[in-house]
Amino acid sequence: MPTRLVLRRDRRRRLEQGHPWIYRSEVERVEGPLAPGDLVDVVNHQGVFLARGYANPHSQIFARVLTYRQGEPIDVDFFIRRFQQALEYRRRFHPQAMTYGRAVYGEADFVPGLVVDRFGEVLVAQVLTAGMERLFEQALEALVEVYKPAGILVRNDVPVRALEGLPLVVETAYGEVPDVVDVIDNGLTFSVDLREGQKTGYFWDQSENRAAIRPLMTGWTARRALFGEAPGDLDGAHVLDCFCHTGAFAVHALHYGAAHGTAVDISADAVELARQNARRNGVLDRADFAVANAFDYLREQDARGARYDVVILDPPAFAKSRQSIESAARGYKEINLRAMRILREGGFLVTASCSYHMSPERFRETILDAAVDAHKVLRVVRESRAASDHPQNAGAPEQHYLKFLIYEVRSRR
Repeated sequence: MPTRLVLRRDRRRRLEQGHPWIYRSEVERVEGPLAPGDLVDVVNHQGVFLARGYANPHSQIFARVLTYRQGEPIDVDFFIRRFQQALEYRRRFHPQAMTYGRAVYGEADFVPGLVVDRFGEVLVAQVLTAGMERLFEQALEALVEVYKPAGILVRNDVPVRALEGLPLVVETAYGEVPDVVDVIDNGLTFSVDLREGQKTGYFWDQSENRAAIRPLMTGWTARRALFGEAPGDLDGAHVLDCFCHTGAFAVHALHYGAAHGTAVDISADAVELARQNARRNGVLDRADFAVANAFDYLREQDARGARYDVVILDPPAFAKSRQSIESAARGYKEINLRAMRILREGGFLVTASCSYHMSPERFRETILDAAVDAHKVLRVVRESRAASDHPQNAGAPEQHYLKFLIYEVRSRR
């Protein structure tokens, strides 16, 4: 008989609402032995079965749900079913991910602690929890069976593993995996460094949002005149892309008709990759690049009176914990304030936060605070989240980590 987690009588019914996590504070007692990663049956205070998952007594997230079916074996066949379901979901809602994109998204695909991205014939996996580490051999066999990849790279170099008592390692788990691969995103080709790139190498969560900037990139001769700006000779937008990473936003902007784009990142390697991607997609002649701290670069552009039609801000997570939310909010306010100040009248601010601990409400509030100080009025063009290959459980607001906003920016004086 498996170990049982008996939940408190007075807990909130989050589990029944579809939340895949059980916190330590919700557990009344543990019946049976329990080591990190052990499978457990979760029952309510009356002993009624609720779910089966794995537990880690050393984590604040005490258990994570794998299935709501009592007695279901957690074996290779279990993972084959889960991956087939994930594949069907993407075939229906995000066909690009059948070849390029997020193939498996942890809790949202009912395999908590496992993330898998697809780069053509190669898969890149991240195992984030002790429980999934214990189950990964079965999951790996199922990945090979369902996706039939040429190779699988495991990027277990994320800091969250340390919280689960797991080592940080990058290794090839199956077949052969090149260091750099080409991927296609919205019809554009990008070179991706699988071993050294951020996360799994490419930010698939922004794929649909990158496509959403298309309407911002042309029609600027007439628009500038409407807002009292000098029309200029070129119909395309002048774009600044900060925290550019692989240059994906900048390359999309130029492909969609921007007259000129500047891509900025603190990493020289990232900037060189962005340059290569601009060349690959035939837009290098309209691009320039800067290796710089984006905060400093925005201040310098503001100080010299630079003006852009579109500013894109897609920074890494500023809030790594709840304790860092206030400092993160100051950082978001600073970059958005500077971006608003260097936008032409009627320009567009494209801004994002991937900080899990920064709620959508707090992020919007921070941007509005920046608008007050910049003497700007904002009109919402778009609010969205991660792409459709990053599904979200309705009962788990914590999964809504990516906030993406497009604002039209006007002066109020």
